[in-house]
Amino acid sequence: MTVQPIRLFGDPVLRTPAAEVVDFDRELHNLVKDLWDTMESQGGAGIAAPQLGVGLRVFTYHCDGFAGHMINPVWTSVGEDYQLGPEGCLSIPGFSWDCRRHSNVVARGCNLHGEPIEIEGTDLLARCIQHETDHLDGVLFVDRLDDATRKLAMREIRNADWFDGAVPTLKQSPHPLFGAH
Repeated sequence: MTVQPIRLFGDPVLRTPAAEVVDFDRELHNLVKDLWDTMESQGGAGIAAPQLGVGLRVFTYHCDGFAGHMINPVWTSVGEDYQLGPEGCLSIPGFSWDCRRHSNVVARGCNLHGEPIEIEGTDLLARCIQHETDHLDGVLFVDRLDDATRKLAMREIRNADWFDGAVPTLKQSPHPLFGAH
């Protein structure tokens, strides 16, 4: 098993947009295996490469009865429905807050061989796709919380045993939550 340490809130790699994957080689296969093993060992629904300190656009997921990986993902919303529900993150351990996400999305990207793949997601899978793609853009789910919840979240994070005291950075997502993509 190749379980890797997970980068925690405050680590700059989590705020740095990841680069497109251009080499579909053995190293990429190893990265996907490390992501999978780490995600499964922590009981996560998904994990993105920056959470392991790797600045590449790759994530794995095991959520709502679906499992796999996606490389160089982009997603679009389907319809105008939204969901508000609890969301957590392996990089912000021990916490969850209600976060608003699109209810239905379609994600397009590649598999390990560079072949195109598409995932249609609703409910929890849609939430997971959006969450993990945000990681690849240097955005954390706390950036998507409403103002009052974000203030509460930041206070709780700063008081967490694992938080190192670094000044937290909040960032606006490049993916609009409201309206068309």
